[in-house]
Amino acid sequence: MFSILNLGIVFIDWALSINCTLHFEFYRSFAQNHAAMIKLSVNINKIATLRNARGGNLPNVVKTALDCERFGAHGITVHPRPDERHIRYKDVVNLKPVLSGEFNIEGYPSAEFIELVISVRPAQVTLVPDPPGVLTSNAGWDTITHESFLKKVVAEFHHHGIRTSVFIEPDPVMIRQAAKTGTDRVELYTEAYAQYFQSGKEQAINPYIVAANAAIESGLGINAGHDLNLENLNYFASQIPGLLEVSIGHALICDALYFGLENTIQLYLRQLAG
Repeated sequence: MFSILNLGIVFIDWALSINCTLHFEFYRSFAQNHAAMIKLSVNINKIATLRNARGGNLPNVVKTALDCERFGAHGITVHPRPDERHIRYKDVVNLKPVLSGEFNIEGYPSAEFIELVISVRPAQVTLVPDPPGVLTSNAGWDTITHESFLKKVVAEFHHHGIRTSVFIEPDPVMIRQAAKTGTDRVELYTEAYAQYFQSGKEQAINPYIVAANAAIESGLGINAGHDLNLENLNYFASQIPGLLEVSIGHALICDALYFGLENTIQLYLRQLAG
């Protein structure tokens, strides 16, 4: 059946062919919104944490990543840290040749991290302002203070054909400043949303809607992650304009202990699809 979405896509092709720009952005947005294609990237750090707790290779990080893709995940995220307490640099190297979906490597852009990412060349690198010993990501970039540094790092990754995303608080000022670094996307740090979701989801989501609009106005793509789960994901995804991708690890792996990995991924995909 020739759907409304198909019609929108055909119109886009026609608009491009005649260089029609006046209404192109409207119809591109129309097609994207009806496609329900917010991508799910599964962060497999917790799988590596479990493996490292015992030694050996159980659970197998590479097999788990491949299974996540087979079960419907659009991508895989890893966050290698200097102490390698979960994902190891060797894991990153081993994953790249076998993954068929998007590979996202996140972390603080130290010289060693930059070298690793350039050698692996994932689809996306997410820059996170983590100090070396932090337990988990707990803040976004101050893009005013670190504008010059981020510009250099982003340019280096772009030189090697790697899409960039900057981990950031839902602060329109910082988001507009992020655009000046040349980054392709921002990843909205969603801990505050998750923390206040139960007590008032409308108030919890409002700063993120404002932030998303600032990103759109600045020409930035929008990712999101941190403490998103089966309870709060659907509302977030339905309210945030232009959302392209969510990265979820801790909650998804916790749910998989009860529901199984395949069922859990399907549950998260349903939440994204509405």
